[in-house]
Amino acid sequence: MKIVCKILLILKCILVVHTHIIGSASSEVIGGRNPKWFPFYSIGRFAQDTCVGTNKLIGTCTLALQCSDIGGTTTGATACSQANTRQASCCIVTKTCGSSADYNNTYFVNSGYPQTFPGGSRCDIRVTRLGSDVCQLRIDFLEFTLAQPTGDGLCSSDYFGVSGGSSPVPRICGENSGQHVYVDFSGDHPITITVATSSSVSFNRRWHFHLQQIGCDSPSKAPSGCLQYWMDKSGYVSSFNYASAASGSTNSIGVQGSRQIASLSYGACVKAAPGTCSITWSRPTGDAFAFTVTGDVGAIDPAILGTAAVQEQMCTTDYVTIPSAQQNGVDALGGDRFCGLGIDDTTSISRPYVIYTKTNANEMTDIGNRGWYLTYTQNMCPV
Repeated sequence: MKIVCKILLILKCILVVHTHIIGSASSEVIGGRNPKWFPFYSIGRFAQDTCVGTNKLIGTCTLALQCSDIGGTTTGATACSQANTRQASCCIVTKTCGSSADYNNTYFVNSGYPQTFPGGSRCDIRVTRLGSDVCQLRIDFLEFTLAQPTGDGLCSSDYFGVSGGSSPVPRICGENSGQHVYVDFSGDHPITITVATSSSVSFNRRWHFHLQQIGCDSPSKAPSGCLQYWMDKSGYVSSFNYASAASGSTNSIGVQGSRQIASLSYGACVKAAPGTCSITWSRPTGDAFAFTVTGDVGAIDPAILGTAAVQEQMCTTDYVTIPSAQQNGVDALGGDRFCGLGIDDTTSISRPYVIYTKTNANEMTDIGNRGWYLTYTQNMCPV
């Protein structure tokens, strides 16, 4: 009997303490926010590692009920085999118009995705900084198909825009799948991503963005002045909305328009690989339009279009800048600006590895231009 009484007394004490804890937690405000009471499954908490789901998207290892609470979708436990519980699943969080993203590796899609969107509205998502150790937001355009710019290069019908950050992001439109941008957080101020579409243009839009918050000490953090930060030792980079196909619109003087977007000013940087000392930018073979930045494409002999024969360096309107530029083993004679309708292989020793893009607000005389598309190769340091 004494043993039974002791057990009942212990249970009573546990109940009193438990009630006191719940009552205290429900009345506290942590960091100015009312906390949620953690449900029973939080007792078995584990490190919430990043994972890749069976759908190839990036998520976080969580329990299924926890994933449901944050509006995510689980993709199976196999992606979280390293987690400290066999019950973990890879949780993928996807949001659409009018949402908030307060969870890392959130995906932002058009209304009705994966179906296309006809346009005629403004779609926003607000991204909350997760902590003081987060410095940047990286937005990867897994899919980005909006209406093309006008023949004068203006994103008048549709545009993608960013506000609330401390680094500028230009308005862009057209086809930009595979591109990305970085945005610096401005303290704890949220960043708002906007996709605006017009009902006046009949076009099937689609977007699917990956939103990843980058830590201040992360190797993926972009250097200052870099709107883009490419990680591979070799690859390609292009201006926004580049394609070898011509614009389907005429410009304001009635001639073929440009795919090149007006009023751009940004740097596309490449992460320096260990042991490298320079980077070489080249026009890919098989694409004569891969460097058509200023001038009239139709006025040039197709046999020399894209080559060094039509490279220009007296550039004042639209151009790229490659710092410390060298061509054919010597310093480029005209400096580090390049424009015209072609370019020679160009090597730079400047760090970070970067190519800057500048376009003005007037694209009327840039007839049939596409912008630029260049491959890059990092070169090992001399022995």
